[in-house]
Amino acid sequence: MNQTIIVLIATVLSLIIGCAIGYYARQSLAKKRAGSLEAKLAKKFEETKIETEKLVKDAQGQASQILETTQKEVDDRRREFLKAQQLILDREKLLEEKITNFDKKESELTQETEKLKTIKANLDALRLQAETKLEKVASLTREDAKKELLSLVEKDSEKDILERMRKLDQGGQEALALRAREIVTLAIQKCAVNHTLELSTTTITLASEDIKGRIIGKEGRNIKTFEKITGVEVLIDDTPDSVVISCFNPIRRQIAAMALNKLIQDGRIQPAKIEEKVEEAKQEIAKLVKEAGEKTLYEMNILGVHEKLVQILGRLYYRTSYGQNVLQHSMEVALIAQTIAEELGANAQIAKRAGLFHDIGKALDQQMEGSHIEIGIKILEKFGEKQEIIHAMRSHHGDYPIDSLEATIVIVADSISASRPGARKDSIENYLQRLKALEDIANRFEGVEKTYAIQAGREIRVFVKADKVDDLGVSKMARQIAANIEEELKYPGEIKVTVIRENRVVEYAR
Repeated sequence: MNQTIIVLIATVLSLIIGCAIGYYARQSLAKKRAGSLEAKLAKKFEETKIETEKLVKDAQGQASQILETTQKEVDDRRREFLKAQQLILDREKLLEEKITNFDKKESELTQETEKLKTIKANLDALRLQAETKLEKVASLTREDAKKELLSLVEKDSEKDILERMRKLDQGGQEALALRAREIVTLAIQKCAVNHTLELSTTTITLASEDIKGRIIGKEGRNIKTFEKITGVEVLIDDTPDSVVISCFNPIRRQIAAMALNKLIQDGRIQPAKIEEKVEEAKQEIAKLVKEAGEKTLYEMNILGVHEKLVQILGRLYYRTSYGQNVLQHSMEVALIAQTIAEELGANAQIAKRAGLFHDIGKALDQQMEGSHIEIGIKILEKFGEKQEIIHAMRSHHGDYPIDSLEATIVIVADSISASRPGARKDSIENYLQRLKALEDIANRFEGVEKTYAIQAGREIRVFVKADKVDDLGVSKMARQIAANIEEELKYPGEIKVTVIRENRVVEYAR
């Protein structure tokens, strides 16, 4: 047991001795490490101190440089300021000297003015005394002497004056006439509008003679329907492979020609197809009319025209005046008016526009009451044309006073276009006016639906509304129309009046 205790004590002592040795070993290692770290920190501190001293020296050098530069700039600015201040002082001194001199000269000028006034007063008094003495010597007043002198000069120079006036007047008239001829010649030369004579018939070429029979139809049913719907007269004679459409209204004639060509191409010529093709032709004519108006405005370089006014302008393509195409005539007037206005220094755009629209009323004169001038004024006002344009176009027939230079130019241009050789033929216009007068007489009666003058004015066909005119009224209307024609018109031979009343009932089987 004692041995065991001894072993335990020895073991405990060994542990205590080991722990002590380990503690001292660790303390020694820690001291070595602390010494090494302290050396590193000291070295880093020395390096940082050296760098800091270097940066401070550099900063001090740059600050010194900046201070020197700034001081130099301040010195320069001070010198400039002193120089400017001295310049201002010199100018003030110079200005004071000039003011002093000006005051001195003003005083001298005032003194000279007073002297001049005194001298002028003395001269006036001396002249009055001299005139008084002269009047006493000559026994004439000043006014009498002046009249006497002028009378003598006038008598001596009267002949020379009259001769000079006559020469100036003659030379001025010749120069003005020459200038007027130059302007008109230049206007006509610049205007190059092609004109073709519009006739009252249109010839349709057929592929064969058999088509004539189909156009006529059974018992003339097709041709009667066609003439009733279109308002034209279809002439079928012995002329091979052709038929003639006759009508004084160019639009109706063109619609009929287009519809007949469509029927011939379709091959089915019957009343129902006739109505269909005529309606198609009317739509195409409306399109062509608009294209004609747009083309005209494009060629004339006129902008800002209302769309409806373009359509109305295109209708003039199918209107004639004494055989002259109205649209071509209007273009010609516009070009001539523009050229004359440019030569005379007037407003060329107003003259050109007024010249183009001067006959616009003729596009609707067959549908509206009044002269084409009144209708044209209403049309232009409705579609927003300027008053300058309306005033320039309304005077071309003398119905309104001329209130502008452009109005005079339009009158001259219209006369030039209408009076040039070959432009118009009175016989055609008279013929067309007579046909229109026939239709107008019948259209005045109540219940009339359509009126067509055919057979070159030898027959008039009147279609009445069945619900407004009975069979007895048809006979009465025919007699009244014939009586009115006899009273109002002059014509060779006789005119046949045909009044037609029919009932058409349409039902649909569904």
